[in-house]
Amino acid sequence: MARRAYPAGGSYGVSGHQPKSNSAYEGINSALELVRQTGNLPVPLHLRNAPTKLMKQLGYGKDYKYAHAYQGNFVQQQFLPDEVKNSRIWHPQHNAQEAKIKERMQSLWGERFKE
Repeated sequence: MARRAYPAGGSYGVSGHQPKSNSAYEGINSALELVRQTGNLPVPLHLRNAPTKLMKQLGYGKDYKYAHAYQGNFVQQQFLPDEVKNSRIWHPQHNAQEAKIKERMQSLWGERFKE
């Protein structure tokens, strides 16, 4: 997952008028390091697509919560494998823009985003 996200995030730029931050870059590095440490962990069953009857029987997609069906287009659910479910990959830097993002993450995820 982290390796697939890098091309998109790695080429993302900000205009010269915005505060500079490398927190996304650091987050990608954290994700890659987590993968190096833990190996290829399975995607949680509720996040898996279930295009076949067998996959549905195995629990793929069961109890998935579609974020757009919830207020604010957000719902708490586990997105990481069990072995790393409490891992924190992104950490905001100390600037006004990321302070807003941090505040939003804390309002959505609670204690998980407390520093």
